Amino acid sequence: MSRAGKATKHRRRKRRTPVGAAPGTLVADPGASPTKLSLTLIAPDKFRTIANAGIADIVDNRGEWPVIWVDCVGLADVTLIGEIGRTFGLHPLSVEDVVNADQRPKVDFFDDHAFVALRMVDDAAMHRYEQISVFFGEKFVITFQEREGDPFDPVRRRIASEGPNRLRARQADYLAYALIDAVVDSYFAPMEVIGDEIERVEESMLGGPQKGQMQELHALRREMLVLKGVLWPLRDALAALIRNDDPFVTRETKVFLNDTLDHAMRLIELVESQRDTLSGLIEMHLSLSQARTNDVISLLTIVSTIFIPLTFLVGVWGMNFDPDVSPWNMPELRAYYGYPAALLFMIAVAIALFGYFKWRKWL
Repeated sequence: MSRAGKATKHRRRKRRTPVGAAPGTLVADPGASPTKLSLTLIAPDKFRTIANAGIADIVDNRGEWPVIWVDCVGLADVTLIGEIGRTFGLHPLSVEDVVNADQRPKVDFFDDHAFVALRMVDDAAMHRYEQISVFFGEKFVITFQEREGDPFDPVRRRIASEGPNRLRARQADYLAYALIDAVVDSYFAPMEVIGDEIERVEESMLGGPQKGQMQELHALRREMLVLKGVLWPLRDALAALIRNDDPFVTRETKVFLNDTLDHAMRLIELVESQRDTLSGLIEMHLSLSQARTNDVISLLTIVSTIFIPLTFLVGVWGMNFDPDVSPWNMPELRAYYGYPAALLFMIAVAIALFGYFKWRKWL
């Protein structure tokens, strides 16, 4: 079964902040994953990773390292998430957006930090995405994920590589760029898979429309609409990061963010191109199905037309005539070869009609 055919919809109702609650109120989703912290401490000549970290580890190491990366996986513990926000002075409305993990990709700027909300590929096979929230300011980067699993392993390997490297030598905004760039680049693999699915369906359609193809095409088209809804605001968020004049986004980092913006634009072009291809394939499938239906109807019409005069003749000969009453009732009823003569006559009529249809190029 194809990737599109195995796609299922996961529409889980998320818990939202109660109506009338104070801004910044944190309400955990009942289905949220357990919260787990990991801490990566970065310096130009060294690094250190603390798994299963706590607030005390953050407080103890924050002022001792040039850059600190806090990775929070799972959003069930809103008390811990709120404590992280207070420790780093994060804006309460942005922390609330972290917990309400259905935000449109965006970027918000505050006095000493920026907040970026993105959608990243969580499970390409199931067409599932999750929100990744990134805070960064002077000397810190904080990421919040809904579940385990992310595209950040290449970034972690670069941090752990021997000797000095750009990730350890630069400021926190460059680490934030590297993480955002990894999220954007993670879309290329699913796009290639979807492209292969489109080509497979297109090749199978050339042999004639088959049952299930339309369902696959509509599933792929829905996926393109989801990607469009993710990538267009992502492009706007990246453009806002580049246009921003706050000092915690340096000019050097903006050069790299421009490259990430180019990747986002390329993804958008791929989405638009594949969506147009899918629309064309849907129209092609409808046309092929209609043409196939017309061929069947034409064949049935021709067969019916051939049998109409034969049915008429059989009906006439099958009437209850009595030649003893009058010789004009029905001739040849008592002829010795009357039955085969009638069959030959009907066959001649059928052949004549078939030849006429061929001559008119209806067959």
